[in-house]
Amino acid sequence: MTAKIFHPLLALIASASSNELAKYVEFLKEENKILRARIPGQVHTKPDERSRLIKLGKALGQAIEELITLVAPSTFYRWCREADSGKKKPNPKGGQRKPREIREFVIEIAKTTGFGYTRIIGELRKVGIKGISRQTVRNILKEEGIVPGPDRTSDCWDNFVKRHAETLWAVDFFSVKTVTINGLREMYLMAFLCLSSREVIVSSSTEHPNSTWVVEQTKEFLDQTINREQKPSIVMHDRDTKFTKDFTATLKAKGVRTNVLPIASPNLNGRVERFVQSIKYECLFKFILFGKRHLDHVVSEWVQYYNTRRSHMERDHLPPLRKRAPKAVRKLSRDKIEVRSYVGGLVNSFERKAA
Repeated sequence: MTAKIFHPLLALIASASSNELAKYVEFLKEENKILRARIPGQVHTKPDERSRLIKLGKALGQAIEELITLVAPSTFYRWCREADSGKKKPNPKGGQRKPREIREFVIEIAKTTGFGYTRIIGELRKVGIKGISRQTVRNILKEEGIVPGPDRTSDCWDNFVKRHAETLWAVDFFSVKTVTINGLREMYLMAFLCLSSREVIVSSSTEHPNSTWVVEQTKEFLDQTINREQKPSIVMHDRDTKFTKDFTATLKAKGVRTNVLPIASPNLNGRVERFVQSIKYECLFKFILFGKRHLDHVVSEWVQYYNTRRSHMERDHLPPLRKRAPKAVRKLSRDKIEVRSYVGGLVNSFERKAA
C-alpha cells in the first residue's frame, strides 16, 4: 500500500477546480488579514524566513502583489534583487550588523535589568564596548520582540513586593453577618497578612469600625510583631476611609510606614483579599454565628489552623508558620499518620504522629 506522503492541503488543491482554488485563495487571504490585524506594528523577518518567502514568491510572478501582506510588494522585489546580486543593499548611514556576542549581551542586559536604551548603552560602556549606538540597541531589542519604552526603567509592583516581602504586610477590612439579640448585624474585622510567609493576624470584631477601634487593633498587631527579627516595615492598604490619620500615626510611631494603593487597583491587594475569601468560604459561611464572642472564637480557631496547619501553594505547600519542610521519606506506614480536627471538627488535617 502506497504511503500517504502528501499534505492534506496539497491533496485538496490537486483535486480542486480553478473556481474552487480561487475560493481557497480568497479565504486564506481574508484569514491572513485577520491574523495580521492581531499583531501591532511591523513584522520583522529573519534571514531564513525571508529566503523561504523569496523562493515561494518568485514562482508566483506578479500574482505576489495580490497575495503578499507581510510587506509591501516593492519591499519583496527589493529582497529578490538583493538575493540575486548576493549582497544586501548598503545601509545609507554606514551601519553594520553587530557581532552575535554583542547582540546577545544587549539582549541579556535588557532581560536581566529591564533597562531602556540609554541605560543599556551605559552598561556596555562600563565594560568597554563603545561602537554601538542607541538606534542599534533599539533595533536589536525590536528584532527580538523585546518591547522597549519609557516604562522599562521604572520599578514594577512585583519587584517592589519581592524586595520588601519579608517585612511587608497588607491590611484590609472584611465583614460578616451575625445573629444578635437585636437581630442580624454586620460585624467588621481587620486582617493583616505578611506577603512573604502568608501569616495572618485577624483583629477582634466590632459592629462600629470607627477610628478608635481601628487604632486599637493596629496596636494589637504591632504588639504581636514589633519585637520579631523580621518586624513589619511597611503596611499597605487601600483607600478605605476607615484608614484614618490616627491609623497612620500609630504605625509611624513604631517606625512602620504605610503605602496607600492607587485608586481602582484591587489586584495590588489581592493576597489579603484572597485570604478573606478563604476564611469566608471555608469557615464563616458554614456557621450560624451568634454575636461577637462566637464570631471572635471561630475566627481565632480558624486563623490558628490557617497559620500552623493549612498548606499554602506559595509556600511550597507549607503552612505560613512552618519554616522547614518535614524530612522526606520513601515509605510511610498508615499507622504513623493521624487525622486531627480543627475549628470544632470543621476541617481535618493529616499529620504524622509524634515520635
